[in-house]
Amino acid sequence: MIEVKDLKFKYKRGGSKVFDGFNLSLAENRICGLLGKNGTGKSTLLYILCGLLRPQYGSVKVDGKEAKERDPEMLSQMYIVGESYSLPSTTLKSYVRVNKPFYPNFSDEILKKCLEEFELPVDGINIKRLSMGQQKKLLMSIALASNTKYLFMDEPTNGLDIPSKAQFRKVVAENMTPDRTLIISTHQVHDIEQLLDHILIIDQNGIKMNQSVEEICDKYVFEYRSPQEMDDDVIYAEPTLQGNAVIAKRGEKPETDINLELLFDAVVNEKL
Repeated sequence: MIEVKDLKFKYKRGGSKVFDGFNLSLAENRICGLLGKNGTGKSTLLYILCGLLRPQYGSVKVDGKEAKERDPEMLSQMYIVGESYSLPSTTLKSYVRVNKPFYPNFSDEILKKCLEEFELPVDGINIKRLSMGQQKKLLMSIALASNTKYLFMDEPTNGLDIPSKAQFRKVVAENMTPDRTLIISTHQVHDIEQLLDHILIIDQNGIKMNQSVEEICDKYVFEYRSPQEMDDDVIYAEPTLQGNAVIAKRGEKPETDINLELLFDAVVNEKL
């Protein structure tokens, strides 16, 4: 369980406030998409949850423990894959040997499976010499193999080509267990929308949406309509080459897949 109460945070050297009285309650055991405009604090929030940044005021608790205290037991159940990273000049075997003791549930079997799914030729290779996309896939493989209760990913599909994005979705779906929580912060919403079961949209004033995908799809349908099909049940619409992309009241209609980009636009424009 993640509980954030009255969080206040700003970067030093005259930076503007990122959070000012921010509150959040997020239940565990879900795959959550963390969305927001640039500068709304998505990455900052992930680093605060891990205790890598300390708030100026407020309480940030993960399973009842203050994140800023960086309790070793809590940290052993957290793994973050940041958008920026720098791997050391070493082999995968050596890198795993150094990091594995910090994660009591680390699985060599899962690591091997993920590396194979990502088609990573890493045996005996200096991991620093891998391409940016290969390094990111390597880090995500290690993150999943760590078997932590909480896993955070910041822009995980940046730097991945189209086949690799499909691999990413497959690897995550196959290696997430029901007792884990994954929070993905991204702007590449179409890369992850089929993975998510919860949507969290934030801005500098707080939470704009904190709902499960099931709740959203129970209330709304996402579809394309011609101008002649636009009626009173349409809540939000955007013109596209396929016609109007709309969010409409579901009523008795069959459930549709979520259009995450359209949902985000509707929420930030205060139509939902």
